[in-house]
Formats: sequence, C-alpha cells, structure tokens
Amino acid sequence: MLLNEKELYILGMRPVFIASALFSDETENFVTPMEPEPGDTVTIRFRAKRDNIDAVYLQTKDETLPMSFDREEGYFYYYKVEVPVGIRPLRYCFKVQAGRLVCYYDKRGVSRDVRGEYQFMLVPGFRTPDWAKGAVMYQIFVDRFCNGDPSNDVEDREYFYIGDVTNKVTDWNKYPASMGVREFYGGDLQGVMDKLDYLQELGVEVIYLNPIFVSPSNHKYDIQDYDYVDPHYGKIVKDTGELLPEGDCENRHATRYITRVTDKENLEASNQLFIRLVEEIHRRGMRVILDGVFNHCGSFNKWLDRECIYEDQPGYEKGAYVSADSPYRSFFKFNSENWPYNRDYDGWWGHDTLPKLTYEHSQKLHDYILRIAAKWVSPPYNADGWRLDVAADLGFSSEYNHQFWKEFREVVREANPDALILAEHYGDARSWLQGDEWDTVMNYDAFMEPVTWFFTGMEKHSDEYRQDMLGNGMHFEWAMGHFMASFLGPSLQVAMNELSNHDHSRFLTRTNHRVGRVSALGSEAAQQNINKAVMREAVVMQMTWPGAPTIYYGDEAGVCGFTDPDNRRTYPWGQEDKELIAFHRAMIRIHRESGALRRGSIKIVATDYQYICYGRFLGKERYMMVFNNSEVPMTKQIRTLDIGIGDEDNVIQIMQTDADGYHTDSVFYEVHGGEITMTLPPLSATVLKVME
Repeated sequence: MLLNEKELYILGMRPVFIASALFSDETENFVTPMEPEPGDTVTIRFRAKRDNIDAVYLQTKDETLPMSFDREEGYFYYYKVEVPVGIRPLRYCFKVQAGRLVCYYDKRGVSRDVRGEYQFMLVPGFRTPDWAKGAVMYQIFVDRFCNGDPSNDVEDREYFYIGDVTNKVTDWNKYPASMGVREFYGGDLQGVMDKLDYLQELGVEVIYLNPIFVSPSNHKYDIQDYDYVDPHYGKIVKDTGELLPEGDCENRHATRYITRVTDKENLEASNQLFIRLVEEIHRRGMRVILDGVFNHCGSFNKWLDRECIYEDQPGYEKGAYVSADSPYRSFFKFNSENWPYNRDYDGWWGHDTLPKLTYEHSQKLHDYILRIAAKWVSPPYNADGWRLDVAADLGFSSEYNHQFWKEFREVVREANPDALILAEHYGDARSWLQGDEWDTVMNYDAFMEPVTWFFTGMEKHSDEYRQDMLGNGMHFEWAMGHFMASFLGPSLQVAMNELSNHDHSRFLTRTNHRVGRVSALGSEAAQQNINKAVMREAVVMQMTWPGAPTIYYGDEAGVCGFTDPDNRRTYPWGQEDKELIAFHRAMIRIHRESGALRRGSIKIVATDYQYICYGRFLGKERYMMVFNNSEVPMTKQIRTLDIGIGDEDNVIQIMQTDADGYHTDSVFYEVHGGEITMTLPPLSATVLKVME
C-alpha cells in the first residue's frame, strides 16, 4: 500500500525530496524590487515544496546567507532574505539542505555544485522600459508593406546600383527577383500611416521599422545620409532632373536622383512626415523603434561619395573617395595612400557597397554617430528606441566595441530615459548584457532557433533539415535553459522573439521541409505543402514565452518565402489569409490581457518526443501551455503542482489549435492528485488558465 505525505509524517518518515518544486528566478515573483537602484535593499525569495527541505541559503561568492520562512501558499513554502545592494552586480544561487542531501539551485535548476555561468544576477541601476516588457512588436520592411504615396516612387533608370539600373515594380504581387536589391515596390511611411488602424486592431504595441534613412537600396542597410529620412519613403516636393540615359551607368548623370536625395526641401519634408507618423503612433498608445546601421554605411554615403552624388551640390563637402583632403577621410580605412591611383577601402565582409566605418581613427565620426543616436529619440522625432544592426561587429577590437556601446547607452538614455536599445546578435550575447550596454537582443538562440528546430526540423534559412531535431523536446529544453541563462531578468522580458524576419526564410515556408533557396527551387516552392497547423502551434508559443513577441509583417496573413530576398515579399492586401489573421488577433489578445504572459515566471513541466508543456505564473495568475507536434493524438498525465495548480483550482481551456484551425470554446479540466489528464489532438497547442 502506498502512503501519502501526511501518513509518512505521522510515521516520522520524510517524504521523497521533490526537486521539481524548487524554484526561483529574476522576475517580480521572486525579486523585489526586480530592477533595484544602487543602495536599495532587495528581498529575494525561494520556493520549495511544503516541509520538504530543512534549510535554504542565498549563496554568493563571499557569503552564505540563511533565508527565513516567508509564507505558505498552496503546495509551497516560500523563503526570503533581504540583501542590500551597492553599485556592483549581485551574483547568487541557492544552497538547499534536505537531510543529508545538499544541492544548489541556479538558472538551469538543481545541480551538485555551484555553476558560475548559470548564477542569477542583479545589476543595480539597470532597467528596461516597462512599455517594452512583453510588448507585441511588428517588424515592417517598408518598401514591401504598403504604397501610400506613389508620387515618391523610385523610377525605372533613376540611378545605377550594383551592376544595373533601378526598376520600378508595377505589379505589387510580383515575387522578388533573385538579385532584387534594385527593385522598388513603392512602400513608404505614408503606407505605414494608412495601415495604423489595421495594426492597432491586430493588437500591435510597437512598430519596428527596417532602415528608413537615405539609401540607394530597397533594404537601406547602406545608409547614404543618417540625418534624413529617404524621400522615396517620405516626401518629394521638388522633383527635377533627368533619368539615366540608356547605356549610361555614371550616377553623376543621374540628376533626378541627385535632386531627390540632396535637395533640403525633400529631406526636410520627409523628416516632417516621420514626425507626424510618430505623433500618430504615440496618439494611439503605440511605440516605434528605428534600425540603426552604425557598423558600416553605403558607398553612396555623402562622407565617401564614390558615386559623385554630392560632389558639386551646395552645402556638401568633398567625399573621401573624391578627395584626399576630404574632412571625412578618417571615417574609412583606405588600404593604400597612393592617391588617386588606388582607392581601395575596407568593406564590411568585403562588400565595396558597405564601407566599414573606422571609429578608432576618427573622433569626429564617433561624435557624429552618437549625435545621431540621440537625435532620433529626442524631440521632435521622438522614436522610442534603436535596433542595432550587426552590433557586435562595430569597431576593430572587442575593447573598443564594448566601450562604444557603453557610451551609446549613456547618450541615448540621457536623451530619452525610456528608450529601448536592442541589438542584432547571433551567439552568446552575455558580455553585452551586463546592464551597461544593450538592453537585449533579437532572440535567435533562446527563441527562434529552438522553436524552429522543434516544430519544423528546419534551420532558420531553410538551408538544412534534420529529422533528429524535429520534435526533439530534450534538445528544446536544453537549448532554452542554456541560452536564456545569458539574459538578465529585465533583458529577457524585452527580448525580440521572432519566428521570421528579413534575414531568414518565412516560418510558414519552413513547415514544408523544403531545403534550399529561391534561386534553386523557385518562388512557388515556398508555399507548396506548407502546414498552417504547425504555424499556429509556433504562434501560441511565441505569444506565451517570455519576451516581446514580434511579428514579421505578413506572417499573420500567410506570406511565405525562402530566405533573402524571397522573404521580402509584399504584404498581400486584399488576398490575406483572414483566418490566420483572426487567430493572431486572438492569441495577441490572450497575451496582452495577461500579466503572467508579459512579465511572469516560466517553468518547463515536461518535454518528450513531439511534446512540450510549460507554465507561466505571476502572483495568483497561472497558465499552462501544452503542445503535441505529432500527427497522431497523444494522451498525457500532466503534473500541475510545480506551477502552483492544485486540486482546488478551476482550470479552463481558453485556446486550442489543431490541424483544422483553432477554437476558443471553454473546456474545463479537473485536477486530481496534482495532475490533469489530457488527450491532445494532432498538431495542437492548448492554453489552459486557472480561473480565480
């Protein structure tokens, strides 16, 4: 006969040590205040099963501090300790004693020894903007979103760029060409303005714009002038000059382009349109983030002027490619001083259209870019933050890189104390996430990649399919635990959690398991044999995982595409997948209405082949998410106690997706012995909530 825990205590026997009940993290559930200032006293809490441990200590490098009993709550006892913090980071884990057993608890869970790389860390004075914590973001590649003002469109043969002349695309639904950098569909800021009702109804809280400053490409990661919005995205009020004659590739003769991008009337009008757009976004209670491309600029840039766009224009000085006496000569690293016979300069990844900026050699460049950093988050522009392109590459040494981003943070936060600083980064970003440089990153390691591998078995570019990774719950749990440990608590809550973006294949395309790119497979293959049920599973996870869920424009409408440039298809206005949009709207609403999903703790309950279950909780608000990624039904007995769901709780299903769609009908579950028994449909995601 099995004895329950109460009977074991009557007999003087200790019940089995329940390691899964041990828990703490850096959220407001366990750290008060979560974002302390220097000099604050912080209360740190730890959770264990009732009467299951003898003692718990806060373990730092220098001290072992006993924790006292705080309260009993349901299945758990809570313990606390008050710790004064100074100006230095506080690193800690927990030492737990249960009889003769001694173990440690850190960000990865229970271990036999102290693991320095997985310790919790509080950084006094570090905070991330409250508006960004769990915020629903929407990324817009401007040229492909909506053409609100055809009068500012790039024309055929307007100028010459990377081997050919520009092309004005007149068929909005045309697939991007393999070398489509010279193709312009006409999307602009007026188009964004025109679709704000749609974005607001979808539930978007933050708009992230790919680069909008003056640039000759449609992607605009080769900036020509950091001080102005590109008139092709803004306003063209003065439009004179000629297109390039047939056969001419000298941009000094592209007089129509020169007028459009150098005339101050066009430039100032474009900046004014941006001001009005931000004002309207803010009026609706939304925010906007700009793309900062500061590692490199473009060969068209006024500082280099390889194309002789600015050479004879009033108000512009000679570019470094035009004159050895240019005031911008130190902005670039020329590989020979044999002027003018050798004008070879350093390009990022060897691209001569992307000259690398040499901050170490130019205080003037350093000061200019920091002025730009402050300018666009200050009145009258008032952007709410920066996404930093290839941020880890800036400079020619790690030491300079870190110093620059420390200064960047100080300048931006002085200009706008509530601005977000979010960096593009692949790999471990721990050294930049120490509280004095970036706020957070585009979350590849601790979101996009583990999610993609589990649900699709595909690499994020669609360059590889691995059967061993498809549905591999063990790898998912390891990857998430390992890489999430690199984040400070406030950083994790604002991490940009994307399924797709402008650099990788569309998630919906990955569901067809086709390996390759558009050049080899053709555009049509990207939407063949896709599986929207898998997409719905991934969206449920995106909206219930810690961080800021970020939709790449058109994902919600069923847009497909292989990696760049095919992933930059136009938004299909009038041809949207309305059911998929409605589903996104429903999941966004669930996310936005929940403090637990925006700022709460997460605990993985169980993983298995094609199966994941985790809980989110904040105070008394508790959720549980369950995924069956297989093509057959699955019955599971799910332990609920470790996320605080007991037999007395009323558990209701508020969302379930399956192979046919989704439904929000209420389904009630009873908890027996701290478990729920569920039969999960194939390719399903289920969201359960405890009703108070």
